[in-house]
Amino acid sequence: MSDSAELILGEFPRRLDDRYRVVIPGELGDLLVGGSNDCFLAKERPGCLSLWNSDTWKSRLDAKVRLIEHKIQADALRDRTAQVQLLGRLLSTRHTPVRLAGKGRLLIPEGFREFLDVPRGEEVMVIGAAVCIEIWQPTAWWKYLEERLPKFRRLLDKLSE
Repeated sequence: MSDSAELILGEFPRRLDDRYRVVIPGELGDLLVGGSNDCFLAKERPGCLSLWNSDTWKSRLDAKVRLIEHKIQADALRDRTAQVQLLGRLLSTRHTPVRLAGKGRLLIPEGFREFLDVPRGEEVMVIGAAVCIEIWQPTAWWKYLEERLPKFRRLLDKLSE
């Protein structure tokens, strides 16, 4: 997210074109990218990709990776080799740098298309998720909403205390 504290909100049906591009609504994209169209696309959960401001993504991830690297250098993770390897595998495939093209077009890269599980020409849901933008396979989105919407009031009250 840019330096603005404004939440990225909204729900927009969109269609993947024949080249696996989706148009990110301007009102969401402008809040996300600020002055640069550089972003990171991340595999979030099956049927969902998240689009992050490049600086925000890098600062959050880099700080955690540096901490893990220091722990490895200090031999503090010696007994957790399998977990470190798993983390490395997931880091290698979880995210990729992308750029919003003219008119907010985002090309969904190979590897991410399969994870999203939406054929070209079909609809996706573009969702403002407060700090990032999510692109959902519609059935996965509706299932997610069904499970979590009944808890909305409690969540809103808790976060606004």
